[in-house]
Amino acid sequence: MATVAVDKGVGALLRGWREQRRLSQLELALRADSSARHISFIETGRSRPSEEMVLRLAEHLDVPVRDRNALLLAAGYAPQYAETPLDDPALGALRAGIGQLLAGYEPYPALVVDGSYTVVAANRGIMMLLDGVPERLLAPPLNAMRLTLHPEGLAPRIRNLREWRGHLLAQMERQIALARSPALRALYDEVAAYPVPEPGPGEARRPEDPPYPYFALPLQVEHDGRVLSFVSSISTFNTPMDVTVAELAVETFLPADPATVTYLQSLSA
Repeated sequence: MATVAVDKGVGALLRGWREQRRLSQLELALRADSSARHISFIETGRSRPSEEMVLRLAEHLDVPVRDRNALLLAAGYAPQYAETPLDDPALGALRAGIGQLLAGYEPYPALVVDGSYTVVAANRGIMMLLDGVPERLLAPPLNAMRLTLHPEGLAPRIRNLREWRGHLLAQMERQIALARSPALRALYDEVAAYPVPEPGPGEARRPEDPPYPYFALPLQVEHDGRVLSFVSSISTFNTPMDVTVAELAVETFLPADPATVTYLQSLSA
């Protein structure tokens, strides 16, 4: 993922993050145990913040780890967070843990994506859902948003496509607001422009269909003549100290009705 440019001074970058978070200088100062005068001096370039102050302000502004490095560089300090390739031996324990997590969740679908929704790991439940998707869409690198919303991907088989599409686009909008990434914005523009099929037998809910679970919007997708219903949950790593790890997200799909549970367990048996 791209980062905020570092050709600006750290003051201008911090001001941009503060304004994006809709905080006044006084509000930020109170959170960071500083003063509005000092924040003003930093933002205007009259005062150079210490390395500790840059990190403290970034923490209270909820700046993504990748962009914290950009702030440190703009202030004249070395980056604090490494960006280790996922296949590096140093992340061997992480990869093993992810593999165990995904395998342990079977027969239910689960996958791991990076900050641009590139699929870095998936279990057999996910591959079952992708059965029938054209090979050209399955060529690496797989992108979860493209696979889901492309008119030749899962989209024609998603019974509640309009609702699920709206959920995914809103999720991306929240991420774009948090991490000002041109790459993520380009992906959003691409998938938002995909045509949405007219309602038909594969999407429109029949009168006998059970209502949505009250606690979450389900993904209702057709598979092998059946309608499977899932509720999605997304998890991230707590207090990551590496850019790569910070941008990973584990998405699990919990069956939302007994029929889905029975069918997936029968496949597993």
